[in-house]
Amino acid sequence: MLLKDRVAIITGGARGIGRGIALKFADEGCSIAIADVRMAESKKTLAKILKKGREGLAIQCDVADSLNVHNMVDKVISKFGKVDILVNSAGIGPSPNSIADIPEDEWDKVLAVNLKGVFLCCKAVVPHMKEKRYGKIVNISSGAAISPPASLVHYTASKAGVLGMTYDMALELAPFSITVNTILPGPIRTEFWGNVVPPGKEDEFFTDFGKRLVPMQRVGTPEDIAGAALFLASDLSVFVTGEYINVGGGQPLHYQF
Repeated sequence: MLLKDRVAIITGGARGIGRGIALKFADEGCSIAIADVRMAESKKTLAKILKKGREGLAIQCDVADSLNVHNMVDKVISKFGKVDILVNSAGIGPSPNSIADIPEDEWDKVLAVNLKGVFLCCKAVVPHMKEKRYGKIVNISSGAAISPPASLVHYTASKAGVLGMTYDMALELAPFSITVNTILPGPIRTEFWGNVVPPGKEDEFFTDFGKRLVPMQRVGTPEDIAGAALFLASDLSVFVTGEYINVGGGQPLHYQF
């Protein structure tokens, strides 16, 4: 198993991409701490982890709140004695809107969760990784960071910020054998699309989206992202840092007509 005896914190692990990563890591021998604001769903994911024979925690945590984050990390250290892996998957996706019509408080909320949350979680975990002189940080950004859609300037800015943060942290932490890398998901079928997909039209929407805009002719699944996350969280990538991986079925490549 690639993650035997490792301990991972996965923010946003209650559902979607975070849950897919949590279950994949558990299959590979990892103990999992789920940090999420959604406790009911976190407990359901934790139950699946425990059923696989792994240890785990479900901790209610707002990643944009520094006290929440520090308390969460303290609980993980208290139970497991270490943190080997941090996956920053918590994020929110606002509805598309022109920059002129985006409320300031919506801008602040998106940047707080998607960018500040990554900063706060890394800030809390890095001292423990430095002490052990080992760590794997995997940030979940977005294909929007390098190929932005229109009318999502706050989301795009937050995800591009995660990519920039990855580069800087990778350089700073390399001497401590801590790697920092980023995954750029393309369109992945999760609850994240709730602001865009008409209720009851999910199958039609995702099938059409995949055929029109994804070279591999389908949208992705959380398991597609989990495979890349496993590579970056394991020692298969021990000499890889400051990199990003597009997991988008060929996006951001586009068909030429």
